[in-house]
Amino acid sequence: MSRSPVKITASLTARPGKAEELRALLLGMAPHCRAEPGNLRWDVWRDTALPERYVLDELYRDADAAEAHRRTPHYQDYLTRVPALADRSALVLEAVALA
Repeated sequence: MSRSPVKITASLTARPGKAEELRALLLGMAPHCRAEPGNLRWDVWRDTALPERYVLDELYRDADAAEAHRRTPHYQDYLTRVPALADRSALVLEAVALA
């Protein structure tokens, strides 16, 4: 796998009445994700124009670290819980070298 950093940006818009539950899920994941060996950044942001929308800003050392994240128990738990709480979309990004 590539040794370049991998950035994941996920947008989650809470379903009606689920914003606080979504917030708790995301904030509860933060310490676990940040403790992963290949994690360089894991932050939760909230949209000021649409307060029920959250954005995850994740950065991993490389593709192997991002894949390891997807296998963790906390991520697997998140995957089972989030569909009932939010509409979700994610971008998996690679760095572009600029000369």
